[in-house]
Amino acid sequence: MDPNCIYLDYNATTPVDPEVLESMLPYLTDHFGNPSSAHPYGRRARAGVDRARAEVAALISAEPDEIIFTSGGTEGSQIALLGAAEAMREKTGARPLRVVSFTLEHPATLEPFEALRRHGDEVLLIPPDPNGVVQIDALLARFEGATPPDLASMMLAHNETGALQPVARVGAACAGHGTVFHVDAAQAIGKIPVDVRAIGCHFLAIAGHKLYAPKGIGALYCRRDAPVRAMMPGAGQERGLRGGTENVPGIVGLGKACALARARLAAGEPERLRTLRERLWNGLRAAIPGISRTSASVETLPNTLHVRFPGVHGNALLDATPGIAASTGSACHSGIDRAPAAILALGVTEDDALGSVRLSLGHSTDAAAVDAAIERLARGWRSVRTERR
Repeated sequence: MDPNCIYLDYNATTPVDPEVLESMLPYLTDHFGNPSSAHPYGRRARAGVDRARAEVAALISAEPDEIIFTSGGTEGSQIALLGAAEAMREKTGARPLRVVSFTLEHPATLEPFEALRRHGDEVLLIPPDPNGVVQIDALLARFEGATPPDLASMMLAHNETGALQPVARVGAACAGHGTVFHVDAAQAIGKIPVDVRAIGCHFLAIAGHKLYAPKGIGALYCRRDAPVRAMMPGAGQERGLRGGTENVPGIVGLGKACALARARLAAGEPERLRTLRERLWNGLRAAIPGISRTSASVETLPNTLHVRFPGVHGNALLDATPGIAASTGSACHSGIDRAPAAILALGVTEDDALGSVRLSLGHSTDAAAVDAAIERLARGWRSVRTERR
């Protein structure tokens, strides 16, 4: 980490944890075998994959055989949504599938929905309330009557605001109507406890780089009874759902990251981050008159603070504050110099939304970093305000 720059963009990506890197190194050197091979090199690689599968499963209260390794959250959601749709069509025949989700979903979910629409399926997206939480009554109303949804999808936590979504209520509705349920948990895993049994989902997507594992590795929880067809058929790896020789070093790293996450959750890391987040908010509120907090009235990820700086553009503020690494929204939409659509959807005016900045904390964040960030952001805000006069 750069000692001259305070990193507050952990929701975009995390650094690889040193223990994760150490766990991977043997599988980049001595234990290089193909896990499908029967000789000792292959058996060592297979053992590493099996241990990692158990660690991922333990983090989310699943069974090891319900974990499918992928390249990341996007691929996991593609397998779940498109694979489930393909399997369900075998039962429904020519009838279009009925799909329900949330307007503020990540593109990893929204783009598969477009593919389903092109296929002729009916996709209904429910808007958020002013705090960025899905309008749950409107969503649950879709389960009333004789034609409940075939497929439902919901993010666990919004990647920009951090607002937690009522996935357990959606899961209960799905269970009562035979609806297949997919959860995008990429942003939440490792930050809060996640239990797939309590949620009641068939699928849950994980992205390794959000919890201190490398980029390019992820996992999909795929319940044993989940209807799904392979989107990447091959030689039978990963229950036949994701062909191709396994990324053994990445898988081992993800397993270690999940083991570390489980230990840190038990040790109180969410509360530590929540305390630091509130320290950051209280400091900014005292230093910057008129600053606003998004999703202030609902539960959010403990590490995430989305704020709107008055009278400035978020990008201009960050440009004027080179000692802070943060973002004006999702990294998947970086480079777009306009008000974040997700914030406008909450009923925020465009002028207000233009000042959006997402500040997300992580393992290396401490009180000294928070206090320094407050001072730097306040100074940057004042400098931009002065230039605009």
